[in-house]
Amino acid sequence: MATQTQTILPSYIQGQWWTPENPQKVAEVMDASTGETVARVSTDGLDISAAIEFGRTVGQNSLGEYTIHERALKLKEIAQYLTEHKQALYDVSYLTGGTLKDHFFDVDGGIGTLFTFSSKGRRELPNANVIIDGAVEQLSKDGSFLGEHLYSRMPGVAVQINAFNFPVWGFLEKFAPSFLAGMPTIVKPATPTGYVTEACVRLMVDSGILPEGSLQLISGSARDLLDHLDYRDHVAFTGSAGTAQTLRNHDKVINGGIRFTAETDSLNAAILGPDATPDTPEFDAFVKAVFVEITSKAGQKCTAIRRVIVPRDRVEDVVSAVAERVQQRVVIGDPRAEGVTMGALASKEQQSEVRKAVERLVGAGGTVRLGGPDASTGDADASAGAFFPVTILSFDDPLTPEVHFVEAFGPVTSVIGYTDIDDAVRLAALGGGSLVATVCTNDGPTAARFAAGISAHHGRLHYLNRQDAKTSTGHGSPMPHLIHGGPGRAGGGEELGGVRGVKHYMQRTAIQGPPDILTAITGVWHRGAAAETVTRENLENGTAVHPFRKSLEDLRIGDQFASELRTVTLEDISDFAGKTGDTFYAHTDEEAATANPFFPRRVAHGYLLVSWAAGLFVDPAPGPVLANYGLENLRFITPVTYDDAIRVTLTAKQITPRVTDEYGEVCWDAILHNQNDEIVATYDVLTLVAKTWPPA
Repeated sequence: MATQTQTILPSYIQGQWWTPENPQKVAEVMDASTGETVARVSTDGLDISAAIEFGRTVGQNSLGEYTIHERALKLKEIAQYLTEHKQALYDVSYLTGGTLKDHFFDVDGGIGTLFTFSSKGRRELPNANVIIDGAVEQLSKDGSFLGEHLYSRMPGVAVQINAFNFPVWGFLEKFAPSFLAGMPTIVKPATPTGYVTEACVRLMVDSGILPEGSLQLISGSARDLLDHLDYRDHVAFTGSAGTAQTLRNHDKVINGGIRFTAETDSLNAAILGPDATPDTPEFDAFVKAVFVEITSKAGQKCTAIRRVIVPRDRVEDVVSAVAERVQQRVVIGDPRAEGVTMGALASKEQQSEVRKAVERLVGAGGTVRLGGPDASTGDADASAGAFFPVTILSFDDPLTPEVHFVEAFGPVTSVIGYTDIDDAVRLAALGGGSLVATVCTNDGPTAARFAAGISAHHGRLHYLNRQDAKTSTGHGSPMPHLIHGGPGRAGGGEELGGVRGVKHYMQRTAIQGPPDILTAITGVWHRGAAAETVTRENLENGTAVHPFRKSLEDLRIGDQFASELRTVTLEDISDFAGKTGDTFYAHTDEEAATANPFFPRRVAHGYLLVSWAAGLFVDPAPGPVLANYGLENLRFITPVTYDDAIRVTLTAKQITPRVTDEYGEVCWDAILHNQNDEIVATYDVLTLVAKTWPPA
């Protein structure tokens, strides 16, 4: 961070730190609490086109040298490094007006997102650079022509244009999925708090972990940024709806094919259920949630509760309870001072905007119940710092348009009353699309009615009651596992959501062709593709090696074992029923089984056949196959009765070495046929296999 007024906050472009030589346009950035200058910002002379080309070439090439799992491990390394140095980020974040608790949301939240995407990338995605989407489609009767979908990494750059309120989390929650997808990032943070993002990027660069070109930073204005992008690139914007609309109307978005997502203004709601009376745990949990969202980050959260929708007979109860909590717990001031619980807004400009919004709400009929534009901020000097009092408004008319349209992006909320659930649903929808709504109820049918009524208007629904009041992460805390975004006014975009977020930075393509070609493209064996088949006869005469005797070093996709037939007897079926307790009539009652339209007569248990299949394909001696850890996609297709016979064909379908372990995962395609070559069952067998055998 630049600490002297003559220093320009640097950008990180083309692998080096850059500042303009003779800046003509310089923006002054102030300490939110004191008004002192903390940085000067300028991008005069910055070659944005060269930065984009550097990302598309150097960044793409360096990220392409790693698989998804390897990139996931780098995310973990970065997260660990930032964790070791997060105090430095806390220290600089105080200048934004945030308290230590606010830093936890921003800094720790961002680092936690890196950890989560690292974990999910290694557990849920292949150790490759393509991701198969859905099942194979049979496009020909003989299986020689197949179709499926796959995701591959986009060849451009992922551009972030971020808001001022979360300079670390807002950056890292976009960086994590794009990096995992293999797409280099150019981050353009908001100027008022961009020095915090610069400090975070500097730590990441200093760590030496980042592949070359995978991350660049623009500190300051980048007005012609979209002019240099095209369909290869992805722009993720967080900020005002007005700016989002301007960007959406850019020619390169309309005609150039830039992929554009936005997360914008949102008049989020908290709804108190009819059952949540003042004497219930739900009421207390609701009041706490509203209080937290008003005061965290001084209300500067895109997920903050702007509309408190409660039964009309509880408006006064809610206003009084929230106001009392604010008066008891909130001390406004410089967040570095002892005892302060709520700091300043991010800038004097933001303070002015919040004041104007509150005045507009009051002018529309809002009654100030606490705070207000002219209220005292205690010992905090609102003329020098960007302080603003916690403000609660109420409206006699819940349909007042401004309540559902004007967002005061600060410690401000409005309380309105509803008559019944249908009325509450209508009021929630008047927000025009929101990121999140909290519904506080302990009644299942009530929760279901709200879900049916407001789900389509929100990106996330947060249910709160006595069961999760202590464990909930809260109304205003987007989790990396779940999507963040919302329809309508909220921008219509979507971020995070676990591996869904990764796929936003990848292209989904339909692939058609023969099994061998699809196998070569995806690294996953497809039925009908070439296979190296081994039989029991081959093993006995020593002309082949059982696939279970091969370590990952030697095992190949398409290595296959084909068993002999085994005949099922009535005694086998009866014994299995007796020993397992599974005496379902289809296995034990000849007359009833024969009367069933699905069975010819008594049939073998499906799990008996799967157990036999294991016995038919397994190689029992100790070897590289260390463990069987499950079955997936099991389907029973043709019933097997006594005097029928089954055989199994087992094929190495997918091999996933674990980067950090001495073993990997192998998915085996298993298919059971009867004596007539009809398919009896299909499933995947999952095993853990040593990388080398015998182990080193």
